[in-house]
Amino acid sequence: MDRGRAQDINEAARRFAATLADSYRVVYGQATESAERQQQLAQEFSELVSSNLREQTEAGRANAQQLSEQANRQQEAGQALAKESVEAYTQFLNDAFSRYWVGTEQAAGSAREGVRTLSETTTGLLGTTTGTVGATVEGAERAAEAVVFPIEGYDEMNVDEISKRLDDLSVEELQLVRDYEELNEKRKTLLEQMDRKIRAN
Repeated sequence: MDRGRAQDINEAARRFAATLADSYRVVYGQATESAERQQQLAQEFSELVSSNLREQTEAGRANAQQLSEQANRQQEAGQALAKESVEAYTQFLNDAFSRYWVGTEQAAGSAREGVRTLSETTTGLLGTTTGTVGATVEGAERAAEAVVFPIEGYDEMNVDEISKRLDDLSVEELQLVRDYEELNEKRKTLLEQMDRKIRAN
């Protein structure tokens, strides 16, 4: 009887040990599978993040390149426009000055010719008044030459001297003097002062 009970106990212990071993194997297998799944998920997540970062970096680089190219094109277009505008304005001023100089030279020449003719006629008629007529001729020629530019001796004057002469000029004369200053000395104080006077008139 005792031997049978001992066998039963041993059999029960063996089954318990086998069951416990099976349980450990199941738990270990599940833990291994879970670890493998986690490792796989972590790897997939890492690859996904890396892929997104690469795509964003490439997209950012492409956008930056596009912006840079667009900025370069805009800069080149702006420079071309500015150059064309300056050249067109310079040509306009040159044409305007050319027409002005031709007209004033013709007017001055006609005035000098008329004065000389008058002088010769007056000298022939009056004889003894040659000195007086000569002085009149010289003054008339200076007046005719002054027609060429609104401010005589402009290039030798400083800013204060020119400023004192501006009040005596018409709008057209102010514009002529301003354009001449813009093409030559470009003195900001004078340009601003003439702009104010032109706008005021």
